[in-house]
Amino acid sequence: MATTPATQDPTGTSPTADAARERDRRRLHTKLKLATQIGQGIDGYIIGGIGMAMAALTTDLHLSTLMEGLVGASPLIGIFFGGPIFGRLADRYGRRPVFLLDMLIFLIGSVLQFFVADGLQLFLIRLVMGVAIGGEYAIGAPLLSEYAPRKGRGRLLASLEISWYVGYAVATVVGALFADVDGGWRWSLASSAVIAVVCVALRGGVPESARWLLSRGRREEAEALIAKYGIEVDIDAELDERRESHREGFRALFSRKHLRSTVFASVFWAALVLPYFAIGTFWTQVFEALNMGDNAVAALLVYSFTAVAGVTVGCLVVDRIGRRKLLIPPFWITAGCLALVAAWPSSTPVIVGGFLFFIFLNAASSALTAIYPLEVFPTSLRTTGVGFATAMSRIGAAIGTFLLPMGLDRFGAEFVLLIGAGVLALGGLVSQWLAPETTDMDLARAARASRG
Repeated sequence: MATTPATQDPTGTSPTADAARERDRRRLHTKLKLATQIGQGIDGYIIGGIGMAMAALTTDLHLSTLMEGLVGASPLIGIFFGGPIFGRLADRYGRRPVFLLDMLIFLIGSVLQFFVADGLQLFLIRLVMGVAIGGEYAIGAPLLSEYAPRKGRGRLLASLEISWYVGYAVATVVGALFADVDGGWRWSLASSAVIAVVCVALRGGVPESARWLLSRGRREEAEALIAKYGIEVDIDAELDERRESHREGFRALFSRKHLRSTVFASVFWAALVLPYFAIGTFWTQVFEALNMGDNAVAALLVYSFTAVAGVTVGCLVVDRIGRRKLLIPPFWITAGCLALVAAWPSSTPVIVGGFLFFIFLNAASSALTAIYPLEVFPTSLRTTGVGFATAMSRIGAAIGTFLLPMGLDRFGAEFVLLIGAGVLALGGLVSQWLAPETTDMDLARAARASRG
């Protein structure tokens, strides 16, 4: 029996071809989203894990206060180097190879944590893991953004931050399960290897970014991917950007053309994460310094899950209210929250309410750390810019994490909290001045709008 040819639509494609393209598009988006979300969650996982394991490993490995601070800050220091290095590699050689390499490095480091014999070994291993995470920030979200549709891009990218906080919360649960096991902190820290294995498996077969191909002048390859997966790309805008930005390197971040974007992305990100990382890593010590009793583990779980709720809300509203409204008011409110706790450190309602508001709103705004840095740089400089902004955010967080235990010892919790409030206020000032509104813009056009 003869078959009837599929009816052609006005564009010349058949319904069968359209269905196949839609199936391929959804399959790729799902795979890429999962691979990126898990990679983002891994950062939260190792930060949350070290917070739960710190007391036990400090005793087992006989860590000094100095080494305790170094171990806590080591991944953040590693990110400082990994972000710019892997970011530049991804802009020069492509997104795809870096997307796999950074996770393989992280996997090896995860396993090695189990066998450490002293604090220096743990510091060095987690430093290398931090380098890999820096690569993850530089490549994961940018690659996802370059395949994302213009409408709803903010919510999609913000979901990566939910993954970070979920990873942090899961690590606190895993850490609590191993808390009473002899040497349980080793199992707790090394458990990130299981997540890394899943992530590596998902990344096989992910194609190169069509936008990156356009930025390198490989138009035919890019158009083939655009046609296959139905990617929304303003080809003319990308090609115009390539002509203007051809052969830009790391130094271009500090040119008059891109300096505004570089300063904004770096400062707002650092101001958001510095107080959260520092307080979260040494939450037990902060809790005790405020004379809140012996329920620090339970409080850390509340801290973690409140953050998950906050970033989820941020994800849901970011495309509705716009980028600036989600960023600027929460900066001022959270600064006020920490200042209130510092002013009334003996009031349990003030401490509980202040910290809950701080955690919730800080996490809601942090959804933008997976969005703004990707939107303010052009494709030819995107992963380099994101990598540099990641480095600046993490070196700030590393300094805060390193200095916090010593600050608690010498000056007390009130002083530490006031410093955190000042950092948040600085973020509010810079964002008020420099933050662009990029909601629902094509990436190439958003980068142009960010130049002021």
